[in-house]
Amino acid sequence: MTTTHQDHSQRFIFGNADIRGEYVTLDQSLTELFKLHAYAPGVKMLLGELLCASALLTATLKFKGKLILQARGSGQVPLIMAESTHDRKLRGIARGAEHATSTAFCDLLSQGQLTITVDPDQGQRYQGIVSLEQHSLAHSLDRYFEQSEQLGTRFWLACDGNRATGLLLQQLPAEITKDPAPRAHQWEHVTALAETLKPDELLSLDSDSLLYRLFHQEEVRLFDQLPVSFECSCSRERSHSAVSALPREDIAELLAATGEITVDCEFCNMQYRFDRTHLDPEQTILPKPMAH
Repeated sequence: MTTTHQDHSQRFIFGNADIRGEYVTLDQSLTELFKLHAYAPGVKMLLGELLCASALLTATLKFKGKLILQARGSGQVPLIMAESTHDRKLRGIARGAEHATSTAFCDLLSQGQLTITVDPDQGQRYQGIVSLEQHSLAHSLDRYFEQSEQLGTRFWLACDGNRATGLLLQQLPAEITKDPAPRAHQWEHVTALAETLKPDELLSLDSDSLLYRLFHQEEVRLFDQLPVSFECSCSRERSHSAVSALPREDIAELLAATGEITVDCEFCNMQYRFDRTHLDPEQTILPKPMAH
């Protein structure tokens, strides 16, 4: 029996073409995230799309680690980022967007750049950059893959501030169809079908209904759903390491002023506190973190 998850990702492949797809839908994850941050409607929509995109891209990776999407611009949202791990844990944040009023992509991220960072647990970090000259995040990601000359990759993203859904289609190395002409035709055909998808359909239809709506005349195999959740990767141990890396004189000055050093996580609002005993390498870190 197939397990159904409220927030999940789901892979599908085409039986007669070298094409795969990924589907992601987020509901509870957005609820948990937006409880922590009072974002404007347009910022919520943008961050929801960014989280979906990060989850879609992470699903295509074959190693343990994380993927980070970060956009900077001169618009109403100076900085926004989303992070997804290989085990589908998401977190995200927007900075300096307190006065954002628009829901238009070009207003929120005008003259911006999108950085895609792949950070494996083992191996070298990789970064790619694309200008945000398109009229949507999905088209900007499409442009990135066009420029990097990788396998054909297309995105469809939608978020209404409460729910976010994303669809990815990606060419695979030639195995089923090796002739370039039929291969190109298959890709054009499948992406043309996906182009008929409307944002409200992407948000309202479940994966089965959506894929049937688009590809009911194609041979599609749908894999099991995998749960996706909002979960911050901060920890007391990491915070302690960051504080311990400060110059000893700085630590002494901070402790002399307030008696403790606090580390705030901007993603989840968790607060970690350390006094002299916690910053002594001979001591064990015992106290639990305190929330705001």
